[in-house]
Amino acid sequence: MSIALPPPVAGRQRVAVSTPQLTTGTLIATALAVLVSQMGMSIAAVLNGLFQQDLHTTSSQLTWIADVFLVPVTLFELSFGVLGDLFGRKRLLVGGSLLMVVGEVVSVCTPEIGASNHSAIAVLWTGQALSGLGAAVLLPTSLAMVAAGTHTAANRARGIAIWAAALSTGAFLSPLLGGLATKISWGDNPDAVWRWAFLLVAVIALLSTAVAFGAQNSSAPEGRSLDIPGQITIAVAMFALLFGVIQGSEAGWSDPLIVGAFVVAAVFFALFLVAERRSPTPLLRLDLFRSRAFSVNSIVTVIGMFAFVGTAYATSIRLTSIQGFSPLRSAYAFVLLQGFALVLAPLIARIIRAYNPRWALGGGFLLIGVGDLWLSRLSADTRGVGPTIPPLVLVGIGFALALSGITAVAVNTVPNHLAGMASGTASALRDFGFILGPAIVGTVALSHAAAQIKSKVAASPALQSALAAFNNAPAHAPAALRGQLAQAVGAVNSGPLGANSVPATIPGTTQPFNPLKDVAFHALDSSYQLGFVVCGVAALAAAIIAVVLLGGDAHRPMVTEASLHD
Repeated sequence: MSIALPPPVAGRQRVAVSTPQLTTGTLIATALAVLVSQMGMSIAAVLNGLFQQDLHTTSSQLTWIADVFLVPVTLFELSFGVLGDLFGRKRLLVGGSLLMVVGEVVSVCTPEIGASNHSAIAVLWTGQALSGLGAAVLLPTSLAMVAAGTHTAANRARGIAIWAAALSTGAFLSPLLGGLATKISWGDNPDAVWRWAFLLVAVIALLSTAVAFGAQNSSAPEGRSLDIPGQITIAVAMFALLFGVIQGSEAGWSDPLIVGAFVVAAVFFALFLVAERRSPTPLLRLDLFRSRAFSVNSIVTVIGMFAFVGTAYATSIRLTSIQGFSPLRSAYAFVLLQGFALVLAPLIARIIRAYNPRWALGGGFLLIGVGDLWLSRLSADTRGVGPTIPPLVLVGIGFALALSGITAVAVNTVPNHLAGMASGTASALRDFGFILGPAIVGTVALSHAAAQIKSKVAASPALQSALAAFNNAPAHAPAALRGQLAQAVGAVNSGPLGANSVPATIPGTTQPFNPLKDVAFHALDSSYQLGFVVCGVAALAAAIIAVVLLGGDAHRPMVTEASLHD
């Protein structure tokens, strides 16, 4: 039962809605909301190969399919945390789920490509952006509802562990169910089956919408209002930064547009800090970072989540786009990466309740780092899945420990009436790390692969001659084959992933076709091994920061009294 309490500030029209305990209906609704959010965020990971085959994507277009979902999540989570505090979190839980339904349906309606893939890509990006906006509503709202309804250390630890387990369950179910869904035919195009995966997410989001009506409402409007200058400045800063990182590898780091993007990011981030210092009701209270635990946890969150999602992205590209595994066959990796948070939830809840979370964080990121460095030693020439299982298990267990740890520190070290802001900040920082993972790892790996391919071609006159003949093939081909050949030539010249996607020989024959296939395969293999090294170093850095700087009694949970009560 919810109890409405008048806020202490005179003149306020809104009243706080307090939740004495977390009801079963609320717990189920919040778990389903974060599950479907994470499903939407993760579903594209096993579909990269199909996107490339069906939509003939360039490297940057492929990266943006995943990141266009994460951009609104990162940009607007803080604002939706405020809106939930002001107007009630239940209505946001309903609205966010419904918005995800709309976005996934738009993605399903992506048209077939014609002479150009631009219109199809634009529809897919639009659908994913709408779904990401829905997830931006659900992620901070669901965590804030858990925090608002738990008032003892034991209940808080249990609630956070269940929330984190639901998040990871969504992440490993999406590629598994998505892989199964792609076994169903979609018209006459065998590469168009990825649309079933988005339809599946839409159905689960619709279920989340219905269940959300049974949740318990909560709010904390005291001292909260929309901070328009803060939202605008941080949105511009983060979008400019992400645009520069993602497009830099394709346009060149010295390109004026890319340099301008980084300048805009720096200027608007400075303006954001100024706006937050002057605002009476800031989007993000900068004094939260006076807490050593909150500040260190924020740094660890960005670095560590970058490492984890960079690992997942590199694994996805290796299995689907480099080795050519089907979505279902590659789903095993994501079950291992995400499934342990569910399996280990009871144990992790006890660890967080009994010990300082720096051990969960340090140990978790240490395991991720070791797993990444192990993966960096494995070649894509090994076609079986067996060698990748042990390092992926290490990364999965590490993520389960780290995710619950960073969530616990974020909500347990601030007053309970700031639960919405704290959960929004934690979600925004986590997802900023998430979005940097594909962007930076993709940029590093693809730039390295492109340089290797260029070097190989420059050093081999025979390869230059074969590539020139291949590029001229459409001009000499019969009219009936000219379009298909032009698409193949365009794919090979679009970048390393495109060059690897076109077969070396004409299917069904031994006649040579794509002269760059073998070169691109090995260039991508070594480049994504480098990506694993980058992620491993980041994870180890996060582990060291957490253990050394987080502080606190090793055998006591990090929970402040103010975080448990309104």
